[in-house]
Amino acid sequence: MRPRSHNSRFNNILISCGRDCYNLRVGKAGPPDPSGKESRLRVTPEDTARLGGLLLGNRLASIGVVADGQPIVGLLPYAVSDDRSALLVQASALARHSKGLVAGAPWSGVIHEPDSPGADPLQVPRLQLEGVVDPLRGDRPEFQPCARAFLGRFPQAATTLELPDFTLYRLEIRGGRMVLGFARALNLSASHFRDLSKTEEAV
Repeated sequence: MRPRSHNSRFNNILISCGRDCYNLRVGKAGPPDPSGKESRLRVTPEDTARLGGLLLGNRLASIGVVADGQPIVGLLPYAVSDDRSALLVQASALARHSKGLVAGAPWSGVIHEPDSPGADPLQVPRLQLEGVVDPLRGDRPEFQPCARAFLGRFPQAATTLELPDFTLYRLEIRGGRMVLGFARALNLSASHFRDLSKTEEAV
């Protein structure tokens, strides 16, 4: 019999959380499902509010792409599209990460609340995002609303938006994960982000 690997033991850790027991697996979180299938923690209205706060309350995202076969991460100012389905970033053609920001390419990113000396860094609320890159040319109908959203947050970018070596990118969000603390990791779909705009309209 093959010995169980060190990593496999940590891929199935049972953590007691009051009366509930969460089966924390890599990429999954949730209470045991009586059917034997993995289930997710339900996203509550309070969680949706936290999602909106994380997404809209911060301005910098660490964005990871693959360029020339190598992983590259850039720290980019971002805005959010009106329908909350994408991050909007601007990058120069001279930046290394721009080589990975090509149409249809995958991207991933992290947004988190600021750390502080008295806080536990493992408990800092954070968003892990993933999706597909969509470069926006000036002649596309999506360009103007996305440019308005970006300039609404970063008016100083008006000059660079007109430069030929700068491109505005729409980073479509297809899913992600929100970590709000110990045993509070929520899987997110694209619809969770789109629903933010509906929630805002209802307020």
